[in-house]
Amino acid sequence: MTDHTLSDETRARLKAVSTASVATALYKRGLRNQFIQGVAPVAPKAETMVGQAFTLRYIPAREDRNPITVFRNEDHPQRVAIETCPPGWVLVMDARKDARAATAGSILITRLALRGAAGVVSDGGFRDAKGIGALDMPSYCAKPSAPTNLTLHEALDINVPIACGDVAVFPGDVMVGDRDGVMVIPVHLADEIAEECTGMESFEDFVLEEVRAGTPIIGLYPCTRDEHQQKYQEWRKKTGR
Repeated sequence: MTDHTLSDETRARLKAVSTASVATALYKRGLRNQFIQGVAPVAPKAETMVGQAFTLRYIPAREDRNPITVFRNEDHPQRVAIETCPPGWVLVMDARKDARAATAGSILITRLALRGAAGVVSDGGFRDAKGIGALDMPSYCAKPSAPTNLTLHEALDINVPIACGDVAVFPGDVMVGDRDGVMVIPVHLADEIAEECTGMESFEDFVLEEVRAGTPIIGLYPCTRDEHQQKYQEWRKKTGR
């Protein structure tokens, strides 16, 4: 597990910004592939998901290794991951983008939520998706999928570097999820990304007000004219932003 810990201040800041702002801030630093492809919220949530990544890696199932009886093993990695993901962290699953079988169902995800996890992300499927969507905890997957994970997936490694939706996810990376999807922030960049995005959100709220009032976009976004910069500073004083 990473030595870097997400501070309460940075967590709160990231909860108030969008994945779009995070994506732009990371792009400015040369990081172009941090958006988890092919996943969506099981159900929209009012609050943004923010937490560090605790990972589970699945490999393709081999029939002789994955009969239904393996769930009797108390050290089965899928079950162990559910019981050891730290409170406030996000369980992130690598299913090789194969949603033909589930990576978890509502019973396990409910247990994860009750243990205090900040969320769960899988680039595979979830079964009993309606029950998962009813939880307060944010959940993301590729699509609902009824078959048990054993038909296609073998849970193998816990808290190792994985791929999820074509993104490299290292244990401790910061996951930020909203209605658009999930961004992965390298943990050493989390504080500065949170600070920059807070300013970006403020400016974009100003821009949106201007656009709704009929202001042309050229020279406003990006802000290349002094008149708009001065107006933005006046807007910040008025709004306390």
